[in-house]
Amino acid sequence: MIALLSSPEAWAALLTLTALEIILGIDNVIFIAVLVSGVPPRQARRARQIGLFLALIFRVILLSLLVWIIGLTAPVVTVAGVAFSWRDVILIAGGLFLIAKATHEIHGEVEARESEEGGPRHERAFGWVILQITIIDLVFSLDSIITAIGMAQQLEIMIAAVVIAMVMMYASSGPVARFVTTHPTTKMLALAFLVLIGVALVADGFQFHIPRGYIYFAIAFAAAVEAFNIMASKNRRHSTLEE
Repeated sequence: MIALLSSPEAWAALLTLTALEIILGIDNVIFIAVLVSGVPPRQARRARQIGLFLALIFRVILLSLLVWIIGLTAPVVTVAGVAFSWRDVILIAGGLFLIAKATHEIHGEVEARESEEGGPRHERAFGWVILQITIIDLVFSLDSIITAIGMAQQLEIMIAAVVIAMVMMYASSGPVARFVTTHPTTKMLALAFLVLIGVALVADGFQFHIPRGYIYFAIAFAAAVEAFNIMASKNRRHSTLEE
């Protein structure tokens, strides 16, 4: 352990892996933010805490099972000449779940709701939200840990990077969730991101890798456009009030 602390290579690996884990965790944060937007405010923070705590636990457990994780990448079945591993199956299933969930949410946002007509606002069951967060946490954790295994050899570095990334995710989850709740139009944008991420997971499962840089660039560009749109709306409201 002392040798790792005094090794420049170890620190470089830690910084690189931490940055990668934070980037990969963006998907997790967006999914949790969308889900907790339908939970009563008094339970939203607790849902985020439980969801991110489960994500951390899953990642640490998977890191302690390195031999088993590496075994998940071995082909187990071949379909139409394409070999699939358990990792591929999990990514495909998780991606389809993400697409289905996001599509369902988009349908609910597009359809007329009772809340828009002055009726009671429908709120999701807390337990159901936690179950969905748990499922997607497991999928994202598997993808994240397999990436970590490919970048670092020391278990201590991988665990440290995961813990630091989870702390950053927790710090950002609250502001992201509040922003999504305060600005309803951004929720539709976040749901579109989740569909895109789900497609990328399914593609990875079919061994067609879509560079995540393209996906995150699209997310950043769309988020920037939405930010300008929000600022323009505020300025228009402010001008109207002055008149």
